[in-house]
Amino acid sequence: MRDGRRIIPAHLGFLLIGSAALAISGYRPTDRFTWVLEVVPAVIGAAVMIATYRRFPLTTLLYGLILLHALILMLGGHYTYAEVPLGFWMQDAFGFTRNHYDRIGHFAQGFIPAMIARELFLRHHVVKRGPWLFAVIVLCCLGISAIYELIEWWTAALSGSAADAFLGTQGDPWDTQTDMFMAGLGASAALVTLGRAHDRALGALGNR
Repeated sequence: MRDGRRIIPAHLGFLLIGSAALAISGYRPTDRFTWVLEVVPAVIGAAVMIATYRRFPLTTLLYGLILLHALILMLGGHYTYAEVPLGFWMQDAFGFTRNHYDRIGHFAQGFIPAMIARELFLRHHVVKRGPWLFAVIVLCCLGISAIYELIEWWTAALSGSAADAFLGTQGDPWDTQTDMFMAGLGASAALVTLGRAHDRALGALGNR
């Protein structure tokens, strides 16, 4: 894998799963405009990873996490985040006052980008392992979350009511702040729980 000349079967499997999920999610979504807005990041990310696969392959762990994030986006895009059945089940099971599937999405928005940043920072020797790596990554993820919230705002301002489902605030005045908190929590959780496993994956690539 280090020389980037062969394709790992698991990676090809991830691509096929993601492609099939994209096709399924795009079949008669609740709101086509929202679906496009939600899945565009996954499609762009896939294109970048395919284009750089031989020059800069990522760890299998990271590819798997990115696929998981893409699936979360596609599911939310198909139903809109406020209408995802899993969120309604959580609402009934735990007595929530709203559909909290979007919280899962924003937790993932911190969790997976944190591991992407960790891999890039360590492989490019941007930041060494230690407290500074943790701090820089969490702050980067909070910045990404803030940018996403700004994009939601600009989209709503430009398209009006067409972006209501994309915003998905469900009447919560603290939705933006909670989304950013969940991203920060996700980033912290990823670094704490997956740091050692990620180091082993990097070692397998010869980038320790």
